[in-house]
Amino acid sequence: MSRLLVRSQQPDDQGCVLKITPESAGWRFVGFEVYKLQPGQVLNQASGDEEVCLVLISGIATVRAQDQVFEHIGKRMSVFERIPPYAVYVPAQAEYQVTAETEIEIGVCKAPAKGTMPVRLIKPENVPAMNRGQGTNERYIHNILMGENPAESLLITEVYTPNGHWSSYPPHKHDSDNLPQESYLEETYYHKVNPPQGFAFQRVYTDDRSIDETLSVHNNEVVLVPGGYHPVGAPHGYDLYYLNVMAGPSRDWKFHNDPDHEWILQPK
Repeated sequence: MSRLLVRSQQPDDQGCVLKITPESAGWRFVGFEVYKLQPGQVLNQASGDEEVCLVLISGIATVRAQDQVFEHIGKRMSVFERIPPYAVYVPAQAEYQVTAETEIEIGVCKAPAKGTMPVRLIKPENVPAMNRGQGTNERYIHNILMGENPAESLLITEVYTPNGHWSSYPPHKHDSDNLPQESYLEETYYHKVNPPQGFAFQRVYTDDRSIDETLSVHNNEVVLVPGGYHPVGAPHGYDLYYLNVMAGPSRDWKFHNDPDHEWILQPK
């Protein structure tokens, strides 16, 4: 199996089904974990030297962080309801607790931080939603923790790609610390497919082809993007969702399109 593909496992005693650390990914900034908790199950953690954004992928929960309590948060039971999620931002050096009120799936997104920002609840109405692209390149975006919502390092978004469509397209990259033209950002893609027996494709490739892989991605799998271009395609009959986590030395999303394919953005 490719080193860029990470599969979910059965829940451990904490409910963890997937865990990516900078060490396991071979990079410096992004950490990402997924927990699936049963009603009444409690997750206790501390953020340490990282800021954390808890994205409630599905289900209803109560979240405690420092002296804040956010009760009964959550609205969607499936990501394919296509409504924005609830999320909780937790600064570095903070303890937090998640109590499941229904079955829940929660993404724990991490990046290095100093703890300069307070705990806060991000409600669905605080998550900008937009369409991007046209024709079979159209997709739907929820900017959970992008430039509109502050953080020290993290950038988080989720994307819905209808069946037969492409996203992260034309292919773009953000692997050069060359602002203002381009930023260096590591990235994870957590994929979900509807119906769940389906699959999608993601290619990751660099200009010099030192990385050039095309991956068949199934439900609940992660693609690591340490660098290079990373387009995604959803086959006919299967809608695709993915949760993106990005971080780097600066909190700027400045990307560079593959010049061979940038022509598709030209007006017709």
